[in-house]
Amino acid sequence: MELNYPEVGATRAGPLPPGYRHLERTALLDAPLARPAEVLMTWGLHERCGLHPAATAPRAAVGVEVALRFAGVLRIPCRVVWAEETAAFTGFGYGSLPGHPERGEAAFLLEAAGDRTRFTVRSFSVPGTLASRLAAPVARAVQSRATDRWLTAMAEALR
Repeated sequence: MELNYPEVGATRAGPLPPGYRHLERTALLDAPLARPAEVLMTWGLHERCGLHPAATAPRAAVGVEVALRFAGVLRIPCRVVWAEETAAFTGFGYGSLPGHPERGEAAFLLEAAGDRTRFTVRSFSVPGTLASRLAAPVARAVQSRATDRWLTAMAEALR
């Protein structure tokens, strides 16, 4: 399957492409980079958010596909389009595949900040199906709440 949007990789460094809804949230985590990096890169964050990831590999890496399940019924297929793991930065971005309710990309970024870590979730998207277009206000609210949940779940994972 091919990604269903043209701006592949735009969540890595920005700016985010025009014509999409942009979301970005950041939190400072009370842990050095290695701890949240392991949670993130092994799909643990997604599991903690109740998305039951079924990935083609145990770690996020370019080309890995992951199907997420929302509320037990909505299947959300994605492919990792960029990934990086260094001593100062860890993260990845995945893009929507056909069947995803949105078209676009989301990224999860961890940056070392001394003995703490800055965690950012960044995305751009537009409705990708008739149902998500018709339910756009609800979809936007769900997306915003989910973005906040990523930050909360990561902080909880480190306690």
